[in-house]
Amino acid sequence: MLFPTDLASFLDLIRQHGDAAYSLLFAYAASHSLLLTLFAGYAAHAGALNFGTLIMVCWLGTFTGDVIRFWIGRRYGTRWLVSFPRLERAVQIAARLADRHYAWMILFHRFPHGIRGVAGFAYGISRLPWSTFLAFNFVAAGLWSCTVVSAGYAFGQVSEKMMSDASSGVAFALLVVFLGLSWFLSKKLERAVERS
Repeated sequence: MLFPTDLASFLDLIRQHGDAAYSLLFAYAASHSLLLTLFAGYAAHAGALNFGTLIMVCWLGTFTGDVIRFWIGRRYGTRWLVSFPRLERAVQIAARLADRHYAWMILFHRFPHGIRGVAGFAYGISRLPWSTFLAFNFVAAGLWSCTVVSAGYAFGQVSEKMMSDASSGVAFALLVVFLGLSWFLSKKLERAVERS
C-alpha cells in the first residue's frame, strides 16, 4: 500500500520504516515542526516509535537546527536577508529582544509559530556569546522535545480511553482536530507576540 488510508495502516507504515521515521523526525525537529512532533508522540503511544528514542531524536534535531541558524546569523549577519525585507525586519526585532531577554527567548522561542524560524538567526546576529547560547539552547531543546512529544503521547492515552480500535477513523479525525487546534493556538500566540 503506497498511501495509508486509516490511522492503523499509517502507524504500521511507521513501524515498518522506523529508522527512516526517526531521520525524518530529526529533520523536522531541526525546523521546529511542532505538529509532526505532536503526531510522533501519538505514534509513540501507539507503539510505532520508541518514546525515549523519539525524545532524544527531537531534542538533538531542534538543538542542531538552532545551532546551524545561529552560525548562519553569526557568519552572514543580515546581508543575506536583503531580498526579504519582512523577514529581515523580524530577525532584527528578535535580535534586539535577544540582547535584552536572551534567557527567556531561548527557552520559549520554539513554541510560538512566528518566532520559531527566525530566532536562531537573530541569536546569531545578537551580542549573545556562543557558550551562553549553546548552554541555554541545549536545555531549551530538551524542554521543547519533552513537552511536545509528551503532549502527543498524552493525547494518545486520552483518545485510546475514548474509543476502541474499531473506530480508528474517529481516532484519526480527533488527531487531525487536535493538530489543527494546536496550529490555531500557535497562530494566536504568534499574533500576541507580534503585538507586544
